[in-house]
Formats: sequence, structure tokens, C-alpha cells
Amino acid sequence: QVQLVESGGGLVQAGGSLRLSCAASGRIFRINGMGWYRQAPGKQRELVATISTGGEINYVENVKGRFIISRDNAKNMVFLQMNSLKPEDTAIYYCEMNVRRVGWSLYNDYWGQGTQVTVSS
Repeated sequence: QVQLVESGGGLVQAGGSLRLSCAASGRIFRINGMGWYRQAPGKQRELVATISTGGEINYVENVKGRFIISRDNAKNMVFLQMNSLKPEDTAIYYCEMNVRRVGWSLYNDYWGQGTQVTVSS
């Protein structure tokens, strides 16, 4: 199996910064796209940022200029640097990876368990 584990969440004041990390483990052959999503209380899960194997990056509009997604392919990790945090960024943040397992020909999406980010005003 493949497991994704996030870390780096916590409580921060508005204007502060946090860095989220997500590490994948298991019998991994290759990882395609990676991304971060978030879900605020009472709302649907939304895309925050994605990064392709080739480094193509996309952000949701309301985090552009504040968040930076990056990846370390050698370590099967994805990161989200969050700056100038706002109370509306409060949510559970999930990482997602599109993974091809050893011995398999297809890719599947895997999710982390989520990490809480709380921004106080």
C-alpha cells in the first residue's frame, strides 16, 4: 500500500506563516501530480495548489502570491509554504498524490489524513 503523512499544521496568528509537509511511503514506482486541498468547517473540500512532475504549478486564486507549493521527487514529498495567513485559510489541509505502485501499470490517487491549520485574527 501507499501511505501519505502530513505534518506542519498548527495555530498561527493572522499574517504568520506555516510550512506543511507530506511524505509518501510504500511500494512506489513513480509519482505523477501532487497537490494540496483544504476543507473548512461546513464547506466542501477545495483545491489549493497542484504541481506536476515537470514542475507546472497551479494555485486557487485566493492563495496566489501567498502560498508556494514545491516537491522533492527523490524523497516523495510535497510541501506547502503558507505566508500572510488569513483567518479564512483556517481548514484541514490534505495532500494528494497520483501514484503508480511497483508492479502496477496504472496510477491511483492517494490522500493524507489531514492536518489542521487554524489562523486567529
